[in-house]
Amino acid sequence: MRVADLRLDHARALLRRSGVDVPVAGDVPTAQELQAIIDALCELSERDALTGLPNRRAFLGRLAQELDRSSRAGETALLLMLDIDHFKSVNDRHGHLAGDAVLRAVARTLQEQVRPMDTVARLGGEEYGIVLPNCGPGAGVMLAERLRQAVAQQAIALPDGRSALHVTVSIGGAYSPAWVRSTVEHWLERADRQLYEAKRQGRNRVMIEAVPVSDVSAEEKQALFAWSDPDGLIIDPADAV
Repeated sequence: MRVADLRLDHARALLRRSGVDVPVAGDVPTAQELQAIIDALCELSERDALTGLPNRRAFLGRLAQELDRSSRAGETALLLMLDIDHFKSVNDRHGHLAGDAVLRAVARTLQEQVRPMDTVARLGGEEYGIVLPNCGPGAGVMLAERLRQAVAQQAIALPDGRSALHVTVSIGGAYSPAWVRSTVEHWLERADRQLYEAKRQGRNRVMIEAVPVSDVSAEEKQALFAWSDPDGLIIDPADAV
């Protein structure tokens, strides 16, 4: 297929409706114009349309990166799962436009409270996920509690312009296992289990999985990422050809 035969009007219209600036192309788009459209579509496919946050697909990729970092370098990351408490009642009492306003407001609040290196995503419905790289147990509890309080203290203006409401969130968290190979699914399951416990205990609270005490020596770390050659010598993978 020739470049001139590509039908790009739908892609350009989709990007414009999403607020993405698309370069005006001639009759035959250049390679640079095509690449700009492809890049914009890729970015759009990983964003939640309502809040502008990364969506579940993008978030799962970010979690995989942090798990790999934890297993290779021993850096601990914290995964938080958040639910807006009694969100269905917001839609039932105030309408879905009010529910959308609440979802956007909570998203903004969460983003304002985290570090630039952290990732906040909307996972679907009223559920959000946050991954905090290089976050130890002490700091993680304080950060999660700060998020909970920030959401609870926010007065969210409703679309009618005459009223505002407050919502709370339940938060569950789990740390990535340092020096251990794991899966994204298992990490999510552990954090979700803590979120369920926060809801079971009354909502509007933080529950983070306890971190087992495990001191790993330098020799043990070497053994995790090295193997023996036929002569019995330990070979570091970084030195292998």
